Amino acid sequence: MTRIYKILTRAEWSAAEAAGSFLGSAVDLADGFIHFSTGAQAAETGRRYFKDLTGLVVLEVEADDLGGDLRWEPSRGGDLFPHLYDVLTPAQVRAVTDAPLGPDGVPLLGDLA
Repeated sequence: MTRIYKILTRAEWSAAEAAGSFLGSAVDLADGFIHFSTGAQAAETGRRYFKDLTGLVVLEVEADDLGGDLRWEPSRGGDLFPHLYDVLTPAQVRAVTDAPLGPDGVPLLGDLA
């Protein structure tokens, strides 16, 4: 099993839960897929793209639950990142965790495996 993670605002996730699906954040919609990170990649994603943003959560998803619409593609530094070419439903999310900001303004993501 491979867990992957999506960082987004609590407001975005609440809207997705109400709608029954998450189409993506603004950057996802612009790129045509939902960006995820592995546990090893998530801290750097948080530092680069979510510094000083409050009200964040981290979604935990089992990669195998997303089927063939999940593709592992090269991105930052040539690392393979998980990209979902479909909507994400609340039923596919295993856990939602708050990501408060640390003293440096970077989201605290906990221990992501």
